[in-house]
Order: sequence, then structure tokens, then C-alpha cells
Amino acid sequence: MTNPLIADLSTPFDLPDFRVIEDTHFEPAFDIALEAAQAEIAAIAECPEAPSFANTIEALELAGKELSDVLAVFYLLASVDANDTRDALQRAFSPRLAEYSTDISLNRALFERIEALWQGIEALELTEEQARVLELTRRNFVRAGAALDEAGRGRLREINTRLAELGTAFGQNVLADERNWYMELAEADLAGLPAFVVEAARAAGAEKGVAGPVVTLSRSLIVPFLQFSPRRDLRRKAFEAWTARGMNGGATDNRAIVTETLRLRHERAQLLGYDNFSAYKLETEMAKTPEAVRGLLMEVWAPARKRAEADSAWLERALVADNGDMPLQPWDWRYYSEKRRRAEHDLDEAALKPFLQLDRMIEAAFACANRLFRLEFAPLDLPLHHPDARAWEVTRDGQHMAVFIGDYFARSGKRSGAWCTALRSQQKQAGDIRPHVINVCNFSKPAAGRPALLSYDDARTLFHEFGHALHQMLSDVTYESISGTSVPRDFVELPSQLYEHWLEVPQVLQEFATHATTGEAMPEDLLNRLLAAATFDMGFQTVEFIASALVDLEFHDGPPPADPMQKQAEVLEAIGMPEAIRMRHATPHFAHVFSGGYYASAYYSYMWSEVMDADAFAAFEEAGDPFDPTVARSLEDNILSAGGSKDPEVLYTAFRGRLPGVAALLKGRGLETAG
Repeated sequence: MTNPLIADLSTPFDLPDFRVIEDTHFEPAFDIALEAAQAEIAAIAECPEAPSFANTIEALELAGKELSDVLAVFYLLASVDANDTRDALQRAFSPRLAEYSTDISLNRALFERIEALWQGIEALELTEEQARVLELTRRNFVRAGAALDEAGRGRLREINTRLAELGTAFGQNVLADERNWYMELAEADLAGLPAFVVEAARAAGAEKGVAGPVVTLSRSLIVPFLQFSPRRDLRRKAFEAWTARGMNGGATDNRAIVTETLRLRHERAQLLGYDNFSAYKLETEMAKTPEAVRGLLMEVWAPARKRAEADSAWLERALVADNGDMPLQPWDWRYYSEKRRRAEHDLDEAALKPFLQLDRMIEAAFACANRLFRLEFAPLDLPLHHPDARAWEVTRDGQHMAVFIGDYFARSGKRSGAWCTALRSQQKQAGDIRPHVINVCNFSKPAAGRPALLSYDDARTLFHEFGHALHQMLSDVTYESISGTSVPRDFVELPSQLYEHWLEVPQVLQEFATHATTGEAMPEDLLNRLLAAATFDMGFQTVEFIASALVDLEFHDGPPPADPMQKQAEVLEAIGMPEAIRMRHATPHFAHVFSGGYYASAYYSYMWSEVMDADAFAAFEEAGDPFDPTVARSLEDNILSAGGSKDPEVLYTAFRGRLPGVAALLKGRGLETAG
């Protein structure tokens, strides 16, 4: 029988045929594709011809395509619909992929070909993009250990394999804790909860096979429960379970994994000639150094902490007025903050949510992309990876640009959070290849026949991830290695965070924030109150983020801590963390940093990018039109279409004429007067 993962199937847009893909197909397809990729690499390294850009760099760009295609499908399914078989396959694939990657980067003959091209780059007559690809390829090889001696390469190989195993185990442990915990609610426990929370709890209970409502650890359910439940005992139980993911003891406890991961990262960095992992990691980011990161975070920390402490005093007074209890605890913050929001801004989320229908917010994101970049979106009827997923063809002026897939609802077995991924990235080396882009979210799924309703934060998340998708869709480069979101981590969040600003454009909400029952537009006074509250509780949000970013930085900027949990406590004490606020991501479930490590020593990057996104949207404001076509064209030409073809500072300066300062960020968060 033909394996659909490696067969040349005729499918619309060359998408995988999810109707016929089964878990039993992955291992044999992986074996075949991995062997083919290894042979392709060997052929490049052993090529008898003198190294050229075509037979070395361009050949590397195309090597392993079949393997990439197999893994794109596998990791999509493993992250959005995990099961025991896929978990086991992920554990089996992870060390083999680490070994494969290490084999490439430590291949002496291959590196010698790359180095020869680098040393003779002046005579190669490369385009600017080709020179950039050669530079990045050579840099990546050096940073991966290509210049090490035999003993160093051997130890690096061991470290890489072990880190891959640890990262896989960490992520699976967090998902297991999220999947396995739930709190049953009696009918009396539903008192005070808005209808949308009750509905979500009942749906979660049905999914868990429980005859009644439950609270799970899905953010889309637990956060509104913490916002609205008057039962302090239940809020505490749910909050403590949520923050204890990865540290419950037993097989899913991640604390030993964290300790070993930090030790191995430090050893690898020193093996490669760096003082510590932060110095290694940040060398290729916009920030460059740990000192620059710390400087940004602490500049924002002071006004954010001051604002949070002032807010805490108000919330504690409300707590005491309710029942005489004090002090304010972390499981109280969201509940009393919601009360304050209603008191000060007359905003009731239960009244707001009917105006934020998922379908209408998707339409809003599409409409903004149309006005800014002339993109059009037509629904596609295709077999996708899950019945909840849906797809659109993206075109511009009649030309195919991308396939966009949205997978929006939370479910058991789906990794928490929201992210953008791709089954295929844009490139022109092997023809005009257009991307297949996927946005994954975890919104509450409504009962059958009911519209899905979002919180304002949910709507912001939708716009955020769609900003990443635009970075992929509008990419216009030759080589896949610099396509779309293949940019430094502290630059990759610029398009996503920038796109959030269009959700706050009044005319967008006036058109698309329509009531789920009546179809009426959001009343002007409600719209004004919503926008006026845009920076509400920003002290809390900023403090919980910076605390996580600083802990991440301090874990990696120096020798690895013997006890990471003790180190976490010391960092939080040193910065004066308010007692009623916890880190956004405590260490044992800090998947950004420990489930692989893409954001290791780089969680700060969201804030680094925010400095730019606030300044970038100001360009539209200065033009007097949030959809100004000239500014939009410059944004596309200099940032969204450029991928990693140039240094980020060059790209941003080309768009804005200069690099930004932190003032725009403080203003955007409403913290400019809090310091």
C-alpha cells in the first residue's frame, strides 16, 4: 500500500491528504525520508566538483524536503491532537532528528565547502540575498560546532541528543498535566458565573465524559472561571492546579528536566566558546547581549510594578469589603480586577462577548488584510487535520498567495496557547512555492448550533497569530531558510504584535463587532468604554510577563543553578515581585523556554518587538489613516515580504527611518506616568 506521507498525490494545492493519513504511516515514512535526506547531505559533502553556491548552498536549501514534509504533518497532529501513539513516536523521533541535525552541522567535508565559499565570497558575484544566505549558513554551522575538534564534536553530539529528549519530555509532561486534571462543579458552584462560562464548563464536562460541568486547565476556561467565580475556595483550587503544572511529583514532574537542561545548555555554550548560554543565544538576536535585555526589562519593570502595587491596594480593599479576608492572593486578582473593570469602565464581559463572535473577528482580520495588502480570502472545502479546522485560499489580484488554515477551538490533547505554523513555506528556488499557513488557538467551543464568542483578549490573540500568518503569506524571497518568520526571535513578534493594533481601530469594531443574536453593531458608548479600558490592568499583565522574562534570562546568564526553583525565588525576591501576582509561566511549565528552547533566554523578545510595534503603528497614525496605502506598502516591502533577507535593524530602519525607543511602549501600555 502506498504511504500517503511520501507518495506523489494529486491533491488540491498539494496539501496533505488527511483523509488517508494514519498513525501507522508515520514511522515508515520517517525512516524512508530520513534515509533519503542523509543521502542528499552526503552527496553534497562528497561532491567531486569544486564548491559553488549552486552545488553547496542551494543544494543544502533543497535537501531533506521529503523529511520536512513528513515532519510538518506529524508535528502538527502531535501538537493539536496528541495521543499515546503520537507521544511515543515523538519520543522516538526526537533523538534521531537531533543526531541527523548534528551530523550535518559537524560534517567536516561539508563545512570545508561552505568555508571555502565564505572565504572567496568576493569572487562569487552573488546577489544580496544569496550573500545573506551564505553568511547565515556559515554562521549557523560555526555556532553548531563545525569548527570544534573531534572530542568537542563528540560531546556536542551527546548534548544535542539529550536536550532533544528532555525538550520532548518536558512538553509532553505539561500536556499530560493539562489533559488529566479537571475540577467537577456542582450546580450550586455555577452561581455567579456568566452563561458563556457555564456553557464552556458543561462542554468541557461532556468532553471529559463527566455528567456535569467541569473546569479544566485550558486557559480559555480557567481564566474566565477565575474572573467570575465568587467561590474563593474553588478559585484557589483551580489556580493552584493551573500553576502547579509540571511540578506535581511523579512521572510528569519537570523540575529535574529543567535542572539538567540548564546544565547541558551551559556546557554546550562553553564548548562553543561562550561564557554562558545567554551570551551564545543573544549574539544573533537584535538585543545582542544579556545586558541590553536586562536594561529594557528593568526600564519597564519600575513603572509596571508601581502601577500593579497601586492596583493591588484597590483590589485588596474590595476583598476586605466582601468578606474581611486579606491579604489579596493570586487567585483573587482576576476576580476583583473584573469587578473593578465593571465599576470604573462599566464593562461587563458577559455583555461584551456577544459582540465578539469568532466568525466576525476572522472576517475583521481578513478585511484589514484586504485594506492594507489587497488580500482576498475564499473558503475552501478540503479534508483537514481535524473537523474543527477550516481553510481559505488567499489571493491578490487573482493570483494565488497561500492556503490559510484556522484551528481555533480548545480540546483534550491539544497543546495550550496559540501559535502559527506552516505545512509549507514560501520560496522560489524550486518554483513559485506558496505557503500553507496554520493558526492554532484554544478558544472555548460553543454548543452545537451556537456561535463561538470571544473575550477581547481572545480577539487580540486571533489578530496576533494572524499577523504571524501574514508574515508567511506575504513572504517574497528565493530561499526557504530566510522565508517568512525565519528571523531573529526578538523581531519575529513585530508583525504579530503590530497587527493587534488594527483590532483597536474604531471603524473595525464598528463594522465587525455585531451582536450574535440581534446582529446590531456594538453601541458607540460600549465601544468607547472598551477602547478606554485598553490599558486596564496593564500593571498586572506587564509584571507577570517581565517576571517570567527575567527568570528566563537569569537562568541562562551565568552558571546553571543547582536548584532552578530556588533561583526562580531569588530572582523574584530581588526585583520585588508583588505577592499577589505570579509569573505568567512558572519554570516547570515554561514551555516557551524548556519544550525545545526556541525562546530560551529569549522570552523577552515579545517586549523587544513591542517597542517596535508601538512605533510602527505610529507611522500609520502620523499618516492620519490606519490603512494608509503608502505606509502599508512600505511595511510589506521592508518587513513582511523580506523575511530574513537582511539584518532586522536594516529592515526596520528602511521602514521607519530610525530605530525606536521605549517611550512608545510605555505610552501604549499606559505606563508612561506610572514611574
